[in-house]
Amino acid sequence: MGDDGVDDIAYAERHSEHGGDPRALEKAPLAPLLDAVRVNCHISDARYGRNLTLCIYLLEMRELYRWESGIPLGAPVPQAEVGAWMTQREALWSTLEAADHVRLPFQAQSIDPFDVECANALLAARRLAYGAGIGRFGKPQFFLGELVREEIRDGTRVCIVGREYARDLSAAPAAMREGRIHVRREALRRWLWERVETWLSKRPDGAMRAALAAYGFAPDAQEAHAAIARMVDAESETLILHELGECRAGRILGPDWEALLAALGSRRAELFARAARDHLADCLVTLPKLVERGAAASIHFWLANLEGMRRELFPRLQTAYAAWCGGDRGRALLDTAAAGAAHWERSCMRILAVPRDPSDAADAALEQWSTDAQFRL
Repeated sequence: MGDDGVDDIAYAERHSEHGGDPRALEKAPLAPLLDAVRVNCHISDARYGRNLTLCIYLLEMRELYRWESGIPLGAPVPQAEVGAWMTQREALWSTLEAADHVRLPFQAQSIDPFDVECANALLAARRLAYGAGIGRFGKPQFFLGELVREEIRDGTRVCIVGREYARDLSAAPAAMREGRIHVRREALRRWLWERVETWLSKRPDGAMRAALAAYGFAPDAQEAHAAIARMVDAESETLILHELGECRAGRILGPDWEALLAALGSRRAELFARAARDHLADCLVTLPKLVERGAAASIHFWLANLEGMRRELFPRLQTAYAAWCGGDRGRALLDTAAAGAAHWERSCMRILAVPRDPSDAADAALEQWSTDAQFRL
């Protein structure tokens, strides 16, 4: 085994087909770093995991168990074992709810767990990628995984992450922090499988059926996994486009936007603000690029995932999608993206200017605006 842990990681990848075996690196030289990342994941989950709705909490716990246990996607999860594991995990969390996040030990250094730039500069030579940031509703998110490749897109560093060795309960397939985009292919693959499983339970008509047909999905296990592999490749690019759109939106909105999100206490207010910026990012970059490239499968899938607040705020997209399905070659989608870029920039600027005194003033205003017709397009 190499002194820097590379051989241990390569061994773990060869011998764990379906995920980050939590025992694979216990004896590696990088084990203290891995242990620290795991501890921070547990602390985040202890503080925020049970804030989820019961249904989402149980689904995410099941998938975390599947990942930790190396259970293949699509294979049944033993319910009794999951129940026992959840009891143990929640007991661990009860000891960590008041704990502070720990620093990351690396050789002779001690790194702040949110100093992503420093950590990745040190880990790049080991072909590892580290991510940390604040997700929805203030939940810290952490991961440590294999760095597959890096590239520069529109002046932004994009890091493609493969197998993961540590992660928290809510594994976001992509995120941007400090000018660096991480696309987590393993997290994306698992999320895609969950989306497909949900669709298979009822198999409704619509954009998801069209997307799966475009990807050649079939219920046969071998064909299903082949289709998911194709989806991971294509939808990784869609994620990159969205994050590049976030970069452009960030340059428009400035640093005050993140400060606003951090100050919001209402879940609906935060969902509204995030949906508005997501639409701005997608209208600036994602949607025009997908249409320009003729990426039919990704367009179907993008519309299939237009749900909740995002769907509620942007009904014009459904009309434009229907026109595209009818053969207009994307004209309505491009027109909608152009109109959306202007509309959502204005909306985000209004959100930024919302009064924040008293402390819940922004929450109250954004909750009201989330149902206001003037913020719909």
